Amino acid sequence: MINKKVKSKNNFFWIYIIILTIFLCIFLFKYSFSNPIKIDQDTFFNILIKGKIQKIIVKHKEIVHVYLNKEFLPPYHYKNFLKNHRKFLNPSLQYEFEIGDLQFFQKKFEDYKRKYKLNTLIDFKNQQDYTITKFFFDYGIFLLLLIIFWIFIFRKIGSSGSGPGGQIFNIGKSRAKLFNENDNVKITFKNVAGLEGAKEEVQEIVEFLKSPKKYTKLGGTIPKGALLMGPPGTGKTLLAKAVAGEAQVPFFSLSGSDFVEMFVGVGASRVRDLFEKAKEKSPCIIFIDEIDAIGRARGKNNIAGSNDERENTLNQLLTEMDGFGTQTNVIVLAATNRSDILDKALLRPGRFDRTILVETPELNERKEIFKVHLKKLVLSKTVDIDFLARQTPGFSGADIANICNESALIAARKNRSKIQHQDFLDAIDRIIGGLEKKNKIIKPHEKKRIAYHEAGHAAISWLLEYASPLVKVTIVPRGKSLGSAWYLPEERQLTTPEQMKDEICALLAGRGAEEIIFNNVSTGALNDLERVTKQVQSMVVIFGLNEKVGNISYYDSTGQNEYSFSKPYSEKTAQTIDEEIFKIITEQYNRAKYLLNKNKDKLSMLANELLEKEVIFREDLKKIFGDRPFSDNENGIDNVLKIVNNNYLS
Repeated sequence: MINKKVKSKNNFFWIYIIILTIFLCIFLFKYSFSNPIKIDQDTFFNILIKGKIQKIIVKHKEIVHVYLNKEFLPPYHYKNFLKNHRKFLNPSLQYEFEIGDLQFFQKKFEDYKRKYKLNTLIDFKNQQDYTITKFFFDYGIFLLLLIIFWIFIFRKIGSSGSGPGGQIFNIGKSRAKLFNENDNVKITFKNVAGLEGAKEEVQEIVEFLKSPKKYTKLGGTIPKGALLMGPPGTGKTLLAKAVAGEAQVPFFSLSGSDFVEMFVGVGASRVRDLFEKAKEKSPCIIFIDEIDAIGRARGKNNIAGSNDERENTLNQLLTEMDGFGTQTNVIVLAATNRSDILDKALLRPGRFDRTILVETPELNERKEIFKVHLKKLVLSKTVDIDFLARQTPGFSGADIANICNESALIAARKNRSKIQHQDFLDAIDRIIGGLEKKNKIIKPHEKKRIAYHEAGHAAISWLLEYASPLVKVTIVPRGKSLGSAWYLPEERQLTTPEQMKDEICALLAGRGAEEIIFNNVSTGALNDLERVTKQVQSMVVIFGLNEKVGNISYYDSTGQNEYSFSKPYSEKTAQTIDEEIFKIITEQYNRAKYLLNKNKDKLSMLANELLEKEVIFREDLKKIFGDRPFSDNENGIDNVLKIVNNNYLS
């Protein structure tokens, strides 16, 4: 059926092309060869005295058309026709010329007739001599071309509209897709794992419409809207699909960009049409994905006097959601990952009564998400779901789905019958670090420097209490990095300055190891320095974790100062902030060097192990350094900083 439809559309397309080509050829043929040859009066009288002219017609007292006798016409071969531009409709019309004084020309013409005894006729026409046929050939072809062209354009535009056979006049109609109980939507709340709090609130919205009396009998009203907010890939659209699968009411689904059009007024018209259809199907749910496409805060970067189509669309949406005559059982469900830029009028109660935060899943939630995606995979008994969940902190549901799919591809690439645990680890490495580049050529002295750099990270993360425990270290290039280390970070809801400083110290340990062993540093610590700088800046400027700057935060959660070029603090405070950032980084860098000097032999053993095996794991680190010594306060922050200050800062 699909092929037949496509073939039919293609046939119509070629028919239009053929018709347009034929009419265009006729038009060009007619107008290219319809003009007679222009001559002057002297040439005319030279032709006249030879007796070749049958008649002349004087039009509008200024233009003379010259018609030759048939015996003097050239042969009608197509080459001569194209060469001499002869008249297409009247072959005897060959020449034309202009006259100045009609009376003088007429007297001269009569004198020549008498002198040379000619029978040439003269006629005068001062009115338009168009017939229906002549009018058609002069203007009708152009009009037909124009009409056919516009029909073709209308059909092309209409074919992109909603529904079969749509025309350009439907451009203001809503493009929302309707789901109802007759549609087989396979995604339900059973397919949504982890997001228990968000799922509970969304389920309640469905219950509002299924049994409204349960909630209104005590005097309450049904919420008019709910906004799903959260990072990309956390499951906002999946929740909406589950609502469409579970709800026994009509469900309209569309994107915020479906309202956007180049024509003025189209967005507002589509909003009106959407809510009119929804009111007819009431009770129902409208889902607008990526609502920030039309919901941005008004008044920013707007040129005075200009017509902002996006603002008109937003104004219409605000009116439809909470204006006069909106007492209908229509609930608006929307999703966005840019809630900070939404207009305040859109977020107020009465429009979006509920704000549902969809965050990245926690440890137990990641386990549930893994179980959902692993159901369709052929797994071996070695797969440890608990370890995979611990190994993926900060991963969204979409990231976990990608890991499961990537592991299946890796196992298939290795011709395995089942997906093993190592395939999942390789998939995580592939997604986090990029593709492994085993064939990349690295010089021996560079490889040695990389080994000591990564060994420095691994050693300090093992020696410090709050640094993330190591999983594995490799010096095989992957993505843009020449070496990398994988850790198993502890999931915290709150972070103390001591924990942040341990993490900073571990990040600076790579450069510290280079300085200790090679007495110089390289550019390999770029990513480490970038992360360290941002983390220390957040300690001082955002979280208020610095004594000298004080309990002050310059973070703007509203986003109002996003485009501001001025700092929210004075130059003196800026200098203090810079000094404190430099002080913290210097202290932790010297702390890392102190611990590495103290364990220099073990650092060299670890680096040599890396050079030999290229990849080492937690067990290899434990053999060299023993159990983690953070129970002993020797390496605690206070004691180490005191020694560091005495040795390095004096």
